[in-house]
Amino acid sequence: MNHDSLDEFLKAATPALAKAPGALVFAEDGVEIRSTLEHALARGFGTVALLADRSIPVPQDLAPRVHHVPWDIHRDSALTTAVNRVIGAAPGAWLHYCYNAEYLFFPFCETRTIRDLTTFQAEERRDTVLTYVIDLYAGDLDRHPDAVSLTDALLDRLGYYALGRGDPAKGWAPKERQMDFFGGLRWRFEEHVPWTRRRIDRVSLFRAQPGLVLRDDHTFNIEEYNTYACPWHNNITAAVCSFRTAKALRTNPGSRFDIHSFRWSNSVPFRWHSQQLMDLGLMEPGQWF
Repeated sequence: MNHDSLDEFLKAATPALAKAPGALVFAEDGVEIRSTLEHALARGFGTVALLADRSIPVPQDLAPRVHHVPWDIHRDSALTTAVNRVIGAAPGAWLHYCYNAEYLFFPFCETRTIRDLTTFQAEERRDTVLTYVIDLYAGDLDRHPDAVSLTDALLDRLGYYALGRGDPAKGWAPKERQMDFFGGLRWRFEEHVPWTRRRIDRVSLFRAQPGLVLRDDHTFNIEEYNTYACPWHNNITAAVCSFRTAKALRTNPGSRFDIHSFRWSNSVPFRWHSQQLMDLGLMEPGQWF
């Protein structure tokens, strides 16, 4: 389904977004467009949209199920501008956003749908699911020079940590139930990553409401949306398994020739299953069993 503009997409898709969660996929290039869209559809999203340059097409067999929206992802604040437009048009809708070559996993997603998850969260009086961006990377960069391979994907099993998130309005005292999370390739190759882009936490699954605004640092203007749990118990967290950082480190001339392998002693094969992520402590089911 091709659209001429974001406005046209919103007019056509807003009724569907009110009935089932929607996924917004932002394509920075043509890498793994098919697998990203297929993964979102398999998770059960009722509306899946690819926001990309017209030169990046939706695979023909997926076109009847995917909205193709022209969007310049490389302009300043491109992602937040689009997401905030969707928030404004579809209050009450559950939304997920990601880039191409990124894949959302949540506890038990092999047998439960995204609607099951959001229904449970609503019953828990939660409007968000905190997601951690878990870096994936090809084990053999000679065979896969852009570091992207679905069949040879590795991830780090250790090296993740969190720091209290300071509140500048209160003398940088820690904010309640908020933390900055780090790890993966952004930690191991931090000399190539600006410090403002080293966090791996992203509130990429949430329910829209009037006045809600996504900021460029992947946090929201409503502080409760940025918390990892409610005050009374732990909540579900999820993971966005992503080749994006590895791809960028291998594409950027400033880092490409310094990195000959992403492997280290704590690399393990990614099994493409939520149980592995839970076993590694990279997401948790909270009270959902």
